[in-house]
Amino acid sequence: MIKDKSVQVFLDELASKASTPGGGSAAAIIGAMGAALISMVANFTVGKKGYEDADADARDILQHSEDLRDQLTGMIKADVDVFNRVMAAYGMPKETDEEKAARSEEIQAALKEATDVPLACAHASAEVIKLCQPIAEKGNKNVISDAGVAVLAGQAALRSAALNVYINIGGIKDAAFRSDRQKQLEDILAGMDALTEDVYELVKSKL
Repeated sequence: MIKDKSVQVFLDELASKASTPGGGSAAAIIGAMGAALISMVANFTVGKKGYEDADADARDILQHSEDLRDQLTGMIKADVDVFNRVMAAYGMPKETDEEKAARSEEIQAALKEATDVPLACAHASAEVIKLCQPIAEKGNKNVISDAGVAVLAGQAALRSAALNVYINIGGIKDAAFRSDRQKQLEDILAGMDALTEDVYELVKSKL
């Protein structure tokens, strides 16, 4: 499993001539890092003296951030798998009309899946950004800078995932599918840059 490899091995593979892992997997792991940092701040808040009023909220945030970390970590492999499916589709034979039709159908199906995987990553990354606000407001001030790093990681993951949606959606012929996924992505992106900046400034004000 790609998620079980060492950081060095993952980075070496990311830097290599191999097509996978690529930007989609990087987006997922960046998002997972953001979620993990939220968990870190929450863990330093739960049960700590002086943060009794924030304890219940920190526990809820911790559960949510760990769920997001698990989701995003799983998307690292999902991105590799769907990319391989797309490449396999393009590699199908195309000598006869039947082969061309089958190849075209599989390419379209693979591109749709390759759009939905980073779209799910974008959604989860936006949730990471949203979760940074309450932990930045209530979390342990001794590690509050990590909430700032978390929101920036969430933003990077979100915008990176969006790029992967855009590149795959361009090759899809189904106009209704394209319109639906573009609308979903626009809804996910709406307000996230402003929220990221708000959280960043909130964290800075507490340093």
